[in-house]
Amino acid sequence: MTPPHLPHRPCGNTGITFPVIGYGSMKLGRNQGIKYPQPYDLPDDEACERLLNGVLDLGMTYIDTAPAYGFSEERIGKSIGHRRREFVVSTKVGEDFEHGESSFDFSEAGVRASIERSLRRLQTDVLDIVYIHSNGDDIDIMNETAVVPVLQDYKQRGVIRAIGLSGKTVEGAQAALEWADTIMVEYNLQNRSHVEVMHAARERNVGVVVKKGLGSGHLSAREAIRFVLEHPAVTSVVIGGLNIEHLKENVRNACG
Repeated sequence: MTPPHLPHRPCGNTGITFPVIGYGSMKLGRNQGIKYPQPYDLPDDEACERLLNGVLDLGMTYIDTAPAYGFSEERIGKSIGHRRREFVVSTKVGEDFEHGESSFDFSEAGVRASIERSLRRLQTDVLDIVYIHSNGDDIDIMNETAVVPVLQDYKQRGVIRAIGLSGKTVEGAQAALEWADTIMVEYNLQNRSHVEVMHAARERNVGVVVKKGLGSGHLSAREAIRFVLEHPAVTSVVIGGLNIEHLKENVRNACG
């Protein structure tokens, strides 16, 4: 049975519209240091290409990635770079993951290098959304490093369409509303800590993308997806996975 058409919502005042469920691509390139309840093997290149093309065919045309997701960016570029006009992509700066360990660099040189690498890996000239990938020190990162001005520079030059924060604190998300086009926050049935910031974002016409909407796989998908999408501020909830049938069911849950 063909899944129903996914609704789309605007991402704040960015001019970017995408489906209410996006595809989170961590499992394409990283399986170390994860928070999922079950371990998993990384797919091979053929399986990855088949999955990503299937994701787009389902209508999940928003794909979220990051340098911290191992080989994810490269695999997206290789697998669906030829379909670049069909999807919105968000990536991040600040965190990298190599040799089984994360490292953080919010310096001007580090952020610029990260953006240029992401452009090459994703095989694109423009990044739709770039988030700061916070290590938890949200306020200090925004106030004491060059990351925000660098993102603003790339946005002004048209290399990035929208910028924002993928943070870990309510205070950080609130502060980001002063400059961000969109914020990525954790919000689910077990964690409603950001709900007031989400309302504030909506009032300012700042986009809200939800991460960990399924509690890293610990919550029932049907109930969890509907809960997240009921919040009027939410543009999209990012959901990962390697099973196309599970993703089809998630699409049906979002449309039901």
